[in-house]
Amino acid sequence: MLLYLHIPFCDSKCNYCAFNSFTTNHHLKSEYMQAALRQLEHDLNTFNVKKLQSVYIGGGTPSTIKPQLYEPLFEKILPLISQNTEITVEANPNSATLSWLKGMKSLGAIRISFGAQSFDDKKLKLLGRAHSPQEAIAAVERAFKVGFEHISIDLIYETALDSKTLLEQEITQALKLPIDHISTYALILEPNTPFENKTDVKAKDENQGYFIKELIPFEQYEVSNYGKYRSKHNLGYWQLKEYIGIGCGAVGFVQNRRYYPKTDLASYIKNPLTYNIEHLSKEDIRFEKIFLGLRSIVGVHLTLVDKEKVAILENEGKVEVKNSKMYNKNFFLSDEIALFLHDF
Repeated sequence: MLLYLHIPFCDSKCNYCAFNSFTTNHHLKSEYMQAALRQLEHDLNTFNVKKLQSVYIGGGTPSTIKPQLYEPLFEKILPLISQNTEITVEANPNSATLSWLKGMKSLGAIRISFGAQSFDDKKLKLLGRAHSPQEAIAAVERAFKVGFEHISIDLIYETALDSKTLLEQEITQALKLPIDHISTYALILEPNTPFENKTDVKAKDENQGYFIKELIPFEQYEVSNYGKYRSKHNLGYWQLKEYIGIGCGAVGFVQNRRYYPKTDLASYIKNPLTYNIEHLSKEDIRFEKIFLGLRSIVGVHLTLVDKEKVAILENEGKVEVKNSKMYNKNFFLSDEIALFLHDF
């Protein structure tokens, strides 16, 4: 079983962000963490969880929460984790102080993912980020000195400012840091964000993903993820493993059901045990296994797809068949291939 904990608090809202997050009501942090603990206790019992393969604390901005407020949740999961459990926490460079990093490391976090997004001043301002390139570099170096075993950074591309020269500079700077993982995300103009209707902020070049792939010397093990180290939590999602989703705006997946805790902060704190439930059919599950397997090294079992269509894709050089599974040779085409395979 995987565990995801959502922290919805942020110091500022980025122009591209569509995640469930709030820049106000920071006085409710303690109450929120108590509500999350209630939900955690309930879900662990309800789903009879005996072991956690991975724990991922995401957001929002987890580094806006003091380590002391995480302690009761870590105490609760202590019997369920081992030295093989991957515990990841996300952080923003401007709030990942030395004391915060030491605190999270002492609780058991072994992996940290920084929302660097860029090492260019102008691009950071365009994205609405609250840190500077220097702060991002310093934060990664602090995490390394504190002793985090695995360090990842996020980078955004396909902004109007991006060129081959700038992207080369971004990756060159990233690779100077003590990291073993990079996540790269093409800018999306999401609904209900400041960028929603600003088409001028997005690049017209759809080949930037391919260009970045050639610059990164790590293995591309999913369409957006490159690593010398493969995240167990990420792979668990793509293998469609069951996961508990704790927190306001989180999502859980257990027993072919997806469940959604409340997204309104006050409502969640008042009653963290009320969920919306989505029942997934066998066909829903089949498509998700196809979609997730194609966008990663997980692959797709041949029993899930039409053999004639697989043969067509194999002849076109788009997929490779090995040991009763089909593997995508170009993750950037995963959506296109998934739709081709879906109807049979």
